[in-house]
Amino acid sequence: MDLLTEYIQFLQFERGLSPLTRENYARDISQLIKLAGENGQPAELTSLQTNHIRRFIATLHSKGLGGKSIARMLSSWRGFFTFLVNRKGYSNNPVIGLRAPKSAKTLPQALSIEQATKLVDIRDDDVLSVRDHAILELFYSSGLRLSELVNLSIDALDFSEGTVQVTGKGNKTRIVPLGSHAISAIKKWLESRAQILINLSKNSTPSNSTSAGRLFIGLQGRPISSRNIQYRIKGWSIKQGINSSVHPHMLRHSFASHVLQSSGDLRAVQEMLGHANISTTQVYTHLDYQHLTKVYDAAHPRAKKK
Repeated sequence: MDLLTEYIQFLQFERGLSPLTRENYARDISQLIKLAGENGQPAELTSLQTNHIRRFIATLHSKGLGGKSIARMLSSWRGFFTFLVNRKGYSNNPVIGLRAPKSAKTLPQALSIEQATKLVDIRDDDVLSVRDHAILELFYSSGLRLSELVNLSIDALDFSEGTVQVTGKGNKTRIVPLGSHAISAIKKWLESRAQILINLSKNSTPSNSTSAGRLFIGLQGRPISSRNIQYRIKGWSIKQGINSSVHPHMLRHSFASHVLQSSGDLRAVQEMLGHANISTTQVYTHLDYQHLTKVYDAAHPRAKKK
């Protein structure tokens, strides 16, 4: 068994990381192995020194890879070498102490309240549009991550309390409010979902057993994929005339920005988003300041141009 495979199994069985996280680790470490075998670098990982890792960083940066991506990659490499030191007798971790180049700070893209309302207010006149309406309302109502929505189970919903229990990064769970529009759209989808499964059973079409408790499924009864949701949302943004390349995370950003604009409660937004550190949430205060600046420019007599 090669070292990468063994490490990925360690991440799965001992650290309990999700398939998507393991996939990201595998991709990052494969990049390390590739770089180690190029341009006369030591092919053996045991021979890599800090100066080699610095050269790899410079190579990736010169190819246009941003600071955040390189920082994530360095984190993957650091964890891999820690495993090799602890489990395989490697003498040193050449990634310790290295940092990624700084990137220019970019604000998350968010829709205006009018755009978000227009996007989620779609006509649900067929089964797929009923499902998509529920997905859009849930994204904007509760600020879920794409992976959280994909893996959401019916049991996580509590209509009487108006909440949904979400399992986020690090298998941490949180309770998030459900808006009335989202509850109405989800209830309508549950009726269509039940009919899909009834029709499949009548036609003796076996459905994927893993879809039994999943909230969102396709017409064949299988769990809907992240890529499919991204594709559907992009399609609806075009149909609804939104002048933006809308993706699921943009609805999460819009949720956070709009709640913060209305409430000013940064801690509450942090809890609803499931951010471990409030500094991650503080980026939305900049979006809020942009909103306030626009209001000021439009309303204040001293701000108006002659």
